[in-house]
Amino acid sequence: MEERRPLLELTGATVRFGADTAIDAVDFRLFPGEVHSLMGENGAGKSTLIKAITGALPLDEGVLTLDGEQVRFSSPHDAQRAGISTVYQEIDLLPNVSVAENIALGREPRRLGVIHWRTMRSEARAVLADLGLDIDPASLLGTHSLAVQQLVAIARAISTDVKVLVLDEPTSSLDVDEVAELFRVVRDLTRRGVAVLFVSHFIDQVYELCDRVTVLRDGRLVGEYLTDELLRIELVQAMLGRTADSLDAKTRAEVDPTTPREPYLSARGVTVGNGIRDADVDMIEGEVLGVAGLLGSGRTELARAITGADRVNAGIIRIAGREQYGMHPRRAMNLGVVYSSENRRTEGIIADLSVLDNITLALQAEEGVFRRIRPERRRELAMSWVEALDIRPPDLDRPAGTLSGGNQQKLLLARLLALSPRVLVLDEPTRGIDVGAKVEVQNLVGELADNGLSVMFISAELEEVLRVGNRVTVLRDGRIVDTLPSSMLTVDSLLALVARPEEIDD
Repeated sequence: MEERRPLLELTGATVRFGADTAIDAVDFRLFPGEVHSLMGENGAGKSTLIKAITGALPLDEGVLTLDGEQVRFSSPHDAQRAGISTVYQEIDLLPNVSVAENIALGREPRRLGVIHWRTMRSEARAVLADLGLDIDPASLLGTHSLAVQQLVAIARAISTDVKVLVLDEPTSSLDVDEVAELFRVVRDLTRRGVAVLFVSHFIDQVYELCDRVTVLRDGRLVGEYLTDELLRIELVQAMLGRTADSLDAKTRAEVDPTTPREPYLSARGVTVGNGIRDADVDMIEGEVLGVAGLLGSGRTELARAITGADRVNAGIIRIAGREQYGMHPRRAMNLGVVYSSENRRTEGIIADLSVLDNITLALQAEEGVFRRIRPERRRELAMSWVEALDIRPPDLDRPAGTLSGGNQQKLLLARLLALSPRVLVLDEPTRGIDVGAKVEVQNLVGELADNGLSVMFISAELEEVLRVGNRVTVLRDGRIVDTLPSSMLTVDSLLALVARPEEIDD
């Protein structure tokens, strides 16, 4: 039987950044009608390989073949014209224009040189229907949730004559039903012969959706495998180059509920618009408070309310026993309360600034413009956090945007910890990072609590919330429905509390 010919193939792909080799002689192939996963730790070379395939980076060595012909793309636009579309983890659309305009951007239907709006909206409605989305194509993209915006980005990608669809962490902002809908669309595309490259840190999703997996480590090819012939633990070991024993996150010990403890931060009856209503929260030093809830349940709204990022419409916030009025982020920081947003790109790192500048940014802001931190002190401080958090590579002058997702998250933590906070509010701190880096962040959060910090840990992954949190606060439809010791919960019982409209009987 004649072997199938790959639709896309890379042979000996090498990309260098100065003296650093990002990917080294990597072979990769993608067949028509398959879903192929690219796996590896943050920094393994996945993003570089994607950029080489999609024309965002040139190959220093190697050959790229598409549909049997050797190609060389000088830009992502060239790759798109050849049939390669990409949806990145960080949504790169225009929130201030309509859904239809985003889908048709650069390919607007015209008559007599003028955009034909009716045709544009009709075409957008048709491609949205393929994704199971019933939204007005004329509505502003920015009025929709992050999940809907992600699906609009995918709709844009499949609105062309696509041969290869690259999905880079497409499910990171989607709930269970939306993930299922996305998978339905992906399977439909593969039945049409489209090859899908699926990059995700959710191993269960990889095994549910993907036919084949390629593993990279330290910029080199480890191997290509059929998912139904590869055990999960074998995949993780291939990614990390170490055994399963090193992947165990430390489970937080239960705090004795009989010991009286005054919360450093407490909130009573906090309401912010329709996002969070009548919320009561106690954040106790030396404890991790996990927060669980479905997408849209009010998780982020709660975090932003207690840290002053959003204005509170009603309720009382006390910090160190004193009521706070007119809270805003600067005042919260002065009181030792810091917040890490779920949107690393837009509200976190400043990609063009160096690792050094990103770490010391908030500290310098706290000192003020007329009290400049001495350059040697800045470097000493920044390097101490790079070493403490194992930020890789340990290069203070490297642009932060060139770091992997896991190392960017550590960079954000370094910035916040440099302020010597008392309360640390983390919104999805492990989203989009690999299993090894995820365990490192989880263990770091536990160590910070052991050293006296009060940490709020928000995650869509219920198992992670239970592992990291001493207590778990459950949110549903903008309200806190319960707060329980994590030892009293299982993943199934927590899922029931999160998802069911009625209370669960004991």
